[in-house]
Formats: sequence, C-alpha cells, structure tokens
Amino acid sequence: MIRRFRRTALLLPVMIVAALGVADATAGTTADVLLSRSKPVLTSSNETSTLTGPKAVDGSLTTRWASTEFVDPQWIRVDLGQPSSISRVKLNWEVAYAKAYRIEVSDDGTTYRTIKSVTDGNGATDDLTGLTGHGRYVRVYGTVRGTSYGYSLWELEVYGTADSGDDTEAPTVPTGLTSTGVTATTAALAWTASTDNRGVTAYDVLRNGVVVGSSATTQYSDSGLTANTAYQYSVRARDAAGNQSAASAAITVTTSATGTGNFVLAAAGDIADQCTASSSSCIHPKTAALVERIAPANVITMGDNQYDDAHLSDFQNYYAKTWGRFKSITKPIPGNHETYDDTPFAGYEQYFGSAIAKPQGKRYYSWEKGNWHFVGLDSNDFSGENGLAEPEQITWLRNDLANNTKGCVLVYLHHPRYSSGSHGDNPSVAPVWDLLVDAKVDLILNGHDHHYERFLPQAKDGSVDSNGPVQIIGGTGGKDLYTPNAGHDATAKLLKTYGVLKLTMTDNTFQSSLIGLDNRVLDASPTYTCHS
Repeated sequence: MIRRFRRTALLLPVMIVAALGVADATAGTTADVLLSRSKPVLTSSNETSTLTGPKAVDGSLTTRWASTEFVDPQWIRVDLGQPSSISRVKLNWEVAYAKAYRIEVSDDGTTYRTIKSVTDGNGATDDLTGLTGHGRYVRVYGTVRGTSYGYSLWELEVYGTADSGDDTEAPTVPTGLTSTGVTATTAALAWTASTDNRGVTAYDVLRNGVVVGSSATTQYSDSGLTANTAYQYSVRARDAAGNQSAASAAITVTTSATGTGNFVLAAAGDIADQCTASSSSCIHPKTAALVERIAPANVITMGDNQYDDAHLSDFQNYYAKTWGRFKSITKPIPGNHETYDDTPFAGYEQYFGSAIAKPQGKRYYSWEKGNWHFVGLDSNDFSGENGLAEPEQITWLRNDLANNTKGCVLVYLHHPRYSSGSHGDNPSVAPVWDLLVDAKVDLILNGHDHHYERFLPQAKDGSVDSNGPVQIIGGTGGKDLYTPNAGHDATAKLLKTYGVLKLTMTDNTFQSSLIGLDNRVLDASPTYTCHS
C-alpha cells in the first residue's frame, strides 16, 4: 500500500492539470448541468473509513473513493435527488481504475438500466458523452479491475437536465381517502394514487388542515391521538419539482374510547457501523435521529448492535454516541457480531450492563408493558452459527409463554426463520418458530439480513395463515444493506432501505410503520388484532 500511495502522489499534479484542461475544453460545448456535486452516495464497499463515496462528488481532485481491494464487482451510486435526463458521465480515475464497467440508471435505486458499457478502460479520465438515459440514480458498476487493487475515483460527475427544470404541472388530486383502522390513539389511512406527468414522489397527510406527515406510498398511520376524539384528514400529492396538488376531500375519523395501555416503540437491528456523524455516509446517527423523533416508550434492538467485533471500545466509540442516547429505555438482544468479541458477548454485556443485557440473569428474558408480553431471545444458541440449541433456553421459552397472562405477545430474536435476504431461510430456528406459532404469538421481529421485509401472518411452513404471527425483518439500523432476493409467497413488502420500525401498540392491537431516513413512511401494515 505504501508503494501505491507514493505512485499516486507522483501522478497527482499531472492528473489535476489534465483534468482541469478537459473541464475547460468542454465547459462551453454543452448546456447540460452538473447534477451530481455533493449529492448522497452509496457504495458497495469502502477500502477505509476515509476513502468513502461522498469524496467522489465533492469537487476536489485531492480526495477520493476507493472500494475494497481485490474484489469484483464493486459499485458507486449517486442519488441526483430527482428524475433527470443523463447525457454525460465523467470519471476521473485514480491509479486503481476499471478496465470494464457499466454506467447504469434507475428510477427507484433498485432496478437499473445500462446506458453505457466500457470494456477497454485504461484509467486516467473517461469522459462519456452523448449518453441517453433517464432516472434519479446513476451507478458506476465495475466488473473487471484494471489493477490488482480495487476501484478508486477522484471524481464522479454526472451531467444532464433535471426534470424539474421545465415541470410546472401539479399531480392530480388524490381520491378515495378512507380510514382502514382506528384505535384509541391511531388512525390508519389509505387512498387512490394520483397521477403526474413526471411522477408522484410523496403524499402529504393533513390532520385538521395541518401537515402531520408524508408517505411514499398510498398508506399512512397517524399516531399519538386522543381517545374518543374526532379528527379531519385530507391528503395532497407532490412531485419532484415541488408541484403539489390541492388537498383531497376530507374525511372525519373518530378514535375509539377503549384501551388504556397504549404506547409506541421503536425497533431495528444491525445498527452501528464503525463510523461517526462526521461522515455523511454514516447511517446510524441518522437512524438514531429517527428514534428521537418517534419518541418511543422503549427501544427494541434485534441484534448486531455494534460492528464489527462488538468490543467494548467499539460500543463506546460508535453506538454510545447515537443509539446510546436511548440506553436507559432499550431492551436489546445480541446478534452474531456480539459473539465475535475476544470473549464472546463481553463488550455487549459490559456496555449495556447486567440490568439491561441480562435482566433475568441470562441473555434472553421477558418483560411487560400494558397488555403486552415481550420476549427477547439469544438466537445464537440455535442459529446454527454457535452449535445446537441449548435446551435450557427453549425450555425456559416454553415455560415463559405458558405462564404469560397478557393478551398480546411480541418476540424478537436476531436470526429470522424466513427471509428473502442473502442469508435466506434458517431451518435451525424452526423449533423456536414452531413453538411461537403454537403459542399464538402475535408479532416476531428479526434482524441479521440487512433489508426490510414484512410478512403476512404465517403458518409453521411459511404459508399465509391468519392465525399465525406477523414476522418483520428490520436489519435496517445502519450497517451496509444487502440486496434481497425475490420475496416469499407470504411477503407483504420487501425493501432495500434504511429505516426504523415504529410500532403502535394498544391493549389488543398493533400496527407497524417503517420510517425512512427522510422521515417518510415507506411501509405501513394494517392494524392487527391480537390472537388472545
């Protein structure tokens, strides 16, 4: 590595002069605008904590992004913020360049279209003009490295025209607004989608004429309401250019008078990477801000609280500075990364302390709030990663559920029984899953796979069964996301995104919402009634 950096230092003055010359030569030949400068960036990997994606769009030829070395493929993606027509992409490569790569565009950050393929790259600067593409996201997808290192860019520049430049047409007014479920403190809403010449980006929800939230979908759940109270709701649509429709016809929703144990929880797994808020690509400070806005009664974590090896120093340097603000109300469980400490679980137990990490003397425990019974499990015992199931924990779980007197039950464990993520289904968890189905557990939360997946109620075999539990994978707290596979038959929503689960609980119902980094509701479940 030392030799590589010396070589880079020798080339840098030449590269700066050459790059500036190209910029000057082309500056007056196109009316296209530089769209990518300082925009949000995601990457497949970073070689170090200083060689991160945002360095490739900061306008400086002395800072750069670099991927993990010796691995193909790798990619860097820039979010332009709104749909745009792409005509030119300029890549200023460091010594570690791509011999073969694709320029891809996407409307949603998930499905991509190739607008340019390069198979004979030789480094230096690639100025790709005459492109024809349209989308919000632009990705450089490297497939063959030009050196034995990884991929590295001094600058990634995307040129074109943003759709908002000439868009003055507002979306149509949403129709069909209706209430799909009401409790003493919540109102679930749904409506018919609006149309727009460029596409609707979000819906604002108004309560009594004031905006109380927004949603990227045609569903929203409003919470924190007063029992036995009438509220008036309407919805309006927005597009990427900022045009907004008139508000829909209003409806009146009256909350129920029943229920005395209502509260809100926040939940996520796979949380604190080894980064801080000083890096714009660091996610766990942003998800912690979501928790703060949710203002929950308690915080549930579904394991892998701290990466990579969960030493005490890691917890203190990273998790403690973000999600640690909620330590006193947190009900955590460990994931597999908590076992990677020199002494497994040592950092986890030392950071949280025995009163939080082992409140009943074990890393699994139960607690209660309102009419809800909560069970946190240490699924490392039966995940297949650390041996066979310990009879002690399963015996304890069976007795704990049998002695429960509450009407609703939520169980959380790191490893999911069913998953459309890269880890996939986990047969080792089947004995526990079957026990939870037999006990008529209402809601099961998991992490481990770094995506969001909400299932319809399931039977033991994973098929849809209204008598079974609702399972939600929320490995979205901050660590790098995984690309999920095709959903299961019981999958209700599948997203590759960061966010925090907001759980709204009453004496006999629950409703979940996924809150994205922009504070929008990315998914909202129906309001379910507990089995008991």
